[in-house]
Amino acid sequence: MGGVDLERLIDERRKMQGIVGMEDDLQIEERLIYAKRTTRVTKGGKRFSFGALVIVGDKRGFVGFGLGKAREVPIAIAKAIEDGKKHLIRVPIINGTVPHDVIGEYGPTQIKVIPARRGTGIVAGGAAKPIFELAGYTDVLTKLQGSTNPNNVVRAVFDALLKLRSLEDVSRERGVDLEELQRRYHIYAR
Repeated sequence: MGGVDLERLIDERRKMQGIVGMEDDLQIEERLIYAKRTTRVTKGGKRFSFGALVIVGDKRGFVGFGLGKAREVPIAIAKAIEDGKKHLIRVPIINGTVPHDVIGEYGPTQIKVIPARRGTGIVAGGAAKPIFELAGYTDVLTKLQGSTNPNNVVRAVFDALLKLRSLEDVSRERGVDLEELQRRYHIYAR
C-alpha cells in the first residue's frame, strides 16, 4: 500500500469514527521512535535539520503516528506530536488483544498481527511495540518480514490496524447475534 493511500484511509476512518475534533479531550501520551539528523550541503557549507517519528495514544483504543521536521530537535518532536494527533484512529480491543489475525503491508515491510492469550504480553520488536502499548493492547503476537525501517514498520502496523474489525461491526455485517460471536471468540483466544 502506498503512502497516499494510507493517509487517505486514515482520514476516512477518522471521519467515519467521528474523531476529527476529539484530539484535545483525550489524555494522550507520546513515545519517540527516532530523531535523526540530515545534512544538506550547499556552496556556503552544511545545513543540518532533524526529523522525528512519534507515536501518540491514550492506552484506551486511540493511537496515531506523526512525522516532524525542523532545524532543532525539540521543535521537530513537537511538530511530530501535533501531526500524530491529526492521525489518531480508534482500534478495537477485546480482552486486551486484537479481535482477529490481520496482515499489514507497506512497501517492502509486512507484519502479521495475531491475537494472544492473556499473560502473553506484547511480542513485537522495534517500532511496532510502542504502537500496541499506546493503543492499549496487553497481549499481541506479531511477525515482521521484510524491511525493518521504522517508517515502513509504523505504516505497516497502521495498515494492519485499519483492517481490524470489531465484533459489533462483524455481527452487523453477517447478521449473527453479538453474544454468539463473543462465545466463539472466547473459544479461540483463551
